Amino acid sequence: ARVLNMMEDYLQTEWPDLNVWLTSTTEQWSTVALNGPNAAKLLAPFVEGIELTEEAFPHMSCRECTVAGMPARLFRVSFTGEIGLEVNVPAPMGRKLWEILWEAGQQYGITPYGTETMHVLRAEKGYIIVGQDTDGTVTPDDAGLTWAIGKNKPDFVGKRSLQRASMRAADRKHLVGLNVVSSHVPLEEGAQVVATRGQSVPMKLIGHVTSSYFSAVLGRPIALALVAGGRARMGEKLFVPMPGGEIEVEVTSPVFYDPKGERLNG
Repeated sequence: ARVLNMMEDYLQTEWPDLNVWLTSTTEQWSTVALNGPNAAKLLAPFVEGIELTEEAFPHMSCRECTVAGMPARLFRVSFTGEIGLEVNVPAPMGRKLWEILWEAGQQYGITPYGTETMHVLRAEKGYIIVGQDTDGTVTPDDAGLTWAIGKNKPDFVGKRSLQRASMRAADRKHLVGLNVVSSHVPLEEGAQVVATRGQSVPMKLIGHVTSSYFSAVLGRPIALALVAGGRARMGEKLFVPMPGGEIEVEVTSPVFYDPKGERLNG
């Protein structure tokens, strides 16, 4: 919806002379997402027109095909850090597809997962949620996403802003990971971060927690945070004032689990 609104705004204000109209087709599709090491094995027998191998259909692939006899768009993407396949079929066929895959998945111990599970999995991998781990002040570089900027493009929306000296200042807030050192209780999202313990109000604040969860696979709480000069603080001990007292944390990479991304590949 946000992309559609932006395109509509541009159409009305920047290029009103274009003979173009916009309409949303999102609600015309149902999506079933399969994630985990057996996702491709489960889906492969139902797919016509694509071979679900690493060579023929690697991570970040997208193709039109047939799934369980239904016209489909198949995406090899992941917001969990595991092998991920998202199947789009016409909306009225969504439940039928779910039931077929659910039955076929019993041999693999398939289980439904909700958004809370997805949030934990994506945080373990350092996958951000725009608007939660970012705000209007965060640049791609602040979020560790410099690779996503088009280096060879002569111009793009926001290029001039990124070239300002303030955007490269060493004390900008960077997205980092926080390992909770002195507690088994997750930090509160939105909690402030300070460099030294024992400060009285008003404290000198250097950042805040953007996402916080208990990681079952790691057996401890983890958090993502925006911290001033964060990338230069790796290994440094910081403190998060909480209602029950200060919590000591260690600054780490925002990728807590599978840092090489090996689980994305079969």
